[in-house]
Parts: sequence; structure tokens; C-alpha cells
Amino acid sequence: MEKSAKIYIAGHKGLVGSAIWKNLQQKGYTNLIGRTASELDLRNTAAVEAFFAAEQPEYVFLAAAKVGGIMANNTYRADFIYENLMIQNNVIHAAYQHKVKKLLFLGSTCIYPKEAPQPMPENCLLTSPLEYTNEPYAIAKIAGIKLCESYNLQYGTNFIAVMPTNLYGPNDNFHLENSHVLPAMVRKIHLAKALMNNDWNAIKDDLNRRAVEGVSGGNSEEEIKTILAKYGITDTQVTLWGTGTPLREFLWSEDMADACVFVMERINFADTYPVGAKEVRNTHINIGTGKELSIKALSELIKEAIGYKGAIVFDSSKPDGTMRKLTDPSKLHSLGWKHTIELQEGVKLMYDYYLQ
Repeated sequence: MEKSAKIYIAGHKGLVGSAIWKNLQQKGYTNLIGRTASELDLRNTAAVEAFFAAEQPEYVFLAAAKVGGIMANNTYRADFIYENLMIQNNVIHAAYQHKVKKLLFLGSTCIYPKEAPQPMPENCLLTSPLEYTNEPYAIAKIAGIKLCESYNLQYGTNFIAVMPTNLYGPNDNFHLENSHVLPAMVRKIHLAKALMNNDWNAIKDDLNRRAVEGVSGGNSEEEIKTILAKYGITDTQVTLWGTGTPLREFLWSEDMADACVFVMERINFADTYPVGAKEVRNTHINIGTGKELSIKALSELIKEAIGYKGAIVFDSSKPDGTMRKLTDPSKLHSLGWKHTIELQEGVKLMYDYYLQ
């Protein structure tokens, strides 16, 4: 990519898109464009077509998506499959129509089967059933991979799909109703510590920034205690979903962004599958650390970083999700990229960011 090339980052305000935007700026790219969801509804085919016709981007990072944790994925199943399919279809097709030089589509490692081999290589895609709770989202992301492959094979485009593992970092979603496990845990333990210390200034400041089901710092202390208890936060303990035994892999979002820019700068579609392959499939690239820890161990790591002295308990009546989701990042390693931020350092960075 030329430093002056026009680069569109779809979803540039989110966890993934904002990290890519920052990385590109740091590397000297000067012609970045983005639109908020209110400025451009990527579910609207006509609006996306008009945007591409007007702006004519040369490169596209497709980081926009409807995302959430287990509760959101399982509750809003239709929304997750419909909205993600619409976003992907519109942006990828418009990129083809307007001759975009290269597009990077971001998916998720939840595309892999529930009983996938561990660690999960790219070639285990579509080999057995998916985890039920996030099946609609996963199917949308698989469709995105196949859309990129199919346009490349039929039209000669250069669209590449990458599948990051669980991400965390600046601009993460800390809303208790629909956030992912690590940011939700950071916020829950932070609030539990404040409750234990009777620090109502910290609690009210937190809720004024991110109200929970309409309850903000302006509500009474009893109303606040009631809503926090609903989410497992009291003055003596934090209750987390599941048994704590599932193993998870986590990648600092700025590392992920660096991997994405690396792929866009150096990797082409032809580099993603064996030379002379009769069937071109599984061309996507995992982005991960290849390291995992249990949810219980993660909670202890966060507890230590925050300085929380209360108890952490697990509600085994709630779902665990997939028991293991470890990526095999050897394909990306062979292409020349590895992560730099380990989880212990990343958790401290995450809490510092949250406090700011």
C-alpha cells in the first residue's frame, strides 16, 4: 500500500477498527477515511454503493460487525446473522464493483466447530457442527470467508480474510449487558472493589459513563445495588457465568491491528493456499497467540491487577460456551508475524485504559 493511498476502515470507531486506524497512522498512512454508523448504515445496499462511488477507496479494512458475548449471541440470533450478512455482502460487493485493490475481511475464531481439534488450524473449518450459542454469527462470518474466496476465484479480486482470536484493548465494549468476557470481568471486579470500599464516587462515575439498563449514577444507592446484584456484583463477591473451566486465548487489539496491516502490506490471496491446489479453500488466516488459560485463571489475573480483595464465584447453571478455542497461528507465523503483548501485561494496560 502506498502511504498516500485512500484507505477505508469500516467500523473505525470500534475495538478492531480504531486499533487498525491508529496503526496505519503510526506507520505514516495519510489518507484514511471512516464513517460512523449514523453517517453510513452498512446494512443499506444503496447507501454503501453511493459511498463507494463517491469516495473510490483503493484499500478496505472490513472491521464493522454486530458483535457480543454469549448472552447477546444467543438472545439476538436473527439480528446477528442478518446484520452481519448485510454488512459483509454490501461492502465486499461494492469493493468488487469499484475495483478496490485489496480488501481485508475480519471474522472470528468462533467460525470453527464446537469439537474442533486444539489448537484449531484453518483447515478444520466446516468439518463438524458449530457451538449452538453463537451459530448464527459464526455462519455469517463463514459466509464472509466464502464470499472473499469466491470473488477472488471468479473475478480475480484480492480479498483476504483473517480470523482473530478473542480480542481486548482500547475502545472495547464494557457494557454489562452485551460485552465480551474480559472487559465485562474488568468492569465487574472494578465495581465490586468500589462497593466493598463503599466508594460511591467511583460507582456513580462508572454508571454515569455507562448506564446499566437505564440505571446511572443519578439513581439511589439501593437502585444501583439492585441492578449490580442482577449482574453478580455485590459488596462481598463477584459472580461470573459458567464453571470457570473453559480455556480461552486473548490477543491485545493493537497486536491484532499490526497483524492486519502486515497482511495488507505483504500478503496476497495467492499466498494463502498451496501452489497448484485443485480446490481453493480455507484461505483465511488465524490471528492469535497460540496460548490459553482458564476463565478462572483470567479472573484471578484481573483480580490481582485491580487489587480486589473479595471473592469470585462461578454460577455453573449458566452456559460455559465452547470449552476450548485455541487458535493455531502457525500459518501467520510462517508468513512472518508474531504477537508482542502477553496477557499479564495486557490486563494491566486494559485496566489503566478503563480507569482513564
